[in-house]
Amino acid sequence: MIARRLLCLFLCATASLGAYAAPSAQDEAKQIEKDLRRIQLPEGFSISLYALVPHARTLAIGPGGEAIFVGTDASRIHVLIPGGERAASVETFAADAPFVIPHGLCFDAEGTLFVVEQNRISSFASAERDWRRLAWKDARSLAPQGGLIPVAEQSANHTTRICRVGPDGKLYVSLGQPYNVTPRDKLELYERIGIGGIIRMNRDGSGREVFARGVRNSVGMDFDPADGTLWFTDNQVDRMGDDTPPGELNRAPRAGLHFGFPWYGGGHVRTYEYSRDAPPEGVVFPQVEEAPHAADLGMIFYRGSAFPPYYRGGIFSAQHGSWDRTMPVGARVMFTRVGPEGKRGVSEPFAEGWNNGDPQYLGRPVDVAELPDGSLLVTDDQNGAVYRIVYTAP
Repeated sequence: MIARRLLCLFLCATASLGAYAAPSAQDEAKQIEKDLRRIQLPEGFSISLYALVPHARTLAIGPGGEAIFVGTDASRIHVLIPGGERAASVETFAADAPFVIPHGLCFDAEGTLFVVEQNRISSFASAERDWRRLAWKDARSLAPQGGLIPVAEQSANHTTRICRVGPDGKLYVSLGQPYNVTPRDKLELYERIGIGGIIRMNRDGSGREVFARGVRNSVGMDFDPADGTLWFTDNQVDRMGDDTPPGELNRAPRAGLHFGFPWYGGGHVRTYEYSRDAPPEGVVFPQVEEAPHAADLGMIFYRGSAFPPYYRGGIFSAQHGSWDRTMPVGARVMFTRVGPEGKRGVSEPFAEGWNNGDPQYLGRPVDVAELPDGSLLVTDDQNGAVYRIVYTAP
């Protein structure tokens, strides 16, 4: 009798908790949907809530389009199952894995998922197809814990890595350096191993080399489908003033280039710390200078045909929004046209309205990705949400 009463109490409490929790998520979704009505888009486009995902940061869509992986700055990787206007479900990938900031996610053409954490790289074969059964024991180590960068250089700053598999079949990984401006006594080490740059390696972890140097903290990269050239965003130096230095959208047509940091704080603006030092020879300046302190993060080339021809082959990128500015700027999705041989236009706002001039943003875009149907996904880590932007002819 006592056992039966205890069971009843447990079941009633559980039911009550479920009844309480569900409306909370529903209320959150309703508020987000209400805020999305304020988002301004070009004529014919609309935006909607696709899924609620805690700490949603980066996106990686499998080559078959069957699953959408969401990286975070916490300890989980989530999987979205496509379901039309909204994700059919939100699941957890490899729940037993001891992930530490599993932010960098990317696929190769065979469906292998690469996971770049704060200080480790792993891969999971057939992750798109077999993600439900994969566990930490199935991970292949490309760089063990503590093997991506020296443990002494680990920091809470600029550790949200990103990755892409290039047309050459190699894995490209960004390594943000952990300072506002790199101290002189760290320069030689960082330049040698690629901190403050982009490294690349074979997909088994062998053949590591530094691909690009002089990069402060890149959190977005993609390869131009027209010519296979790597483009990447870069977040530039803080505490130099409201309107300087600019953010960057860079193009790296070959290995071995230097993009100026820390001698340059962004664009052609010299840093105070290195203003009297001669910069490296042949510094490559950005293709596009973005708004100062807007925090340019994830980017992709648009490969689909669902959007009007104007957008095809151009770059969509996410601006997370400023913290180091009197009046906030950013918190929007940008579009940049790219012409033959990388000739670029000026970036223009594509989706904006999360920034109403108040330091408390309505949302903070982080990454963008293209679904097989040509619609655009956008992550928002402030709201723990993924949005979907579609085009319907006006």
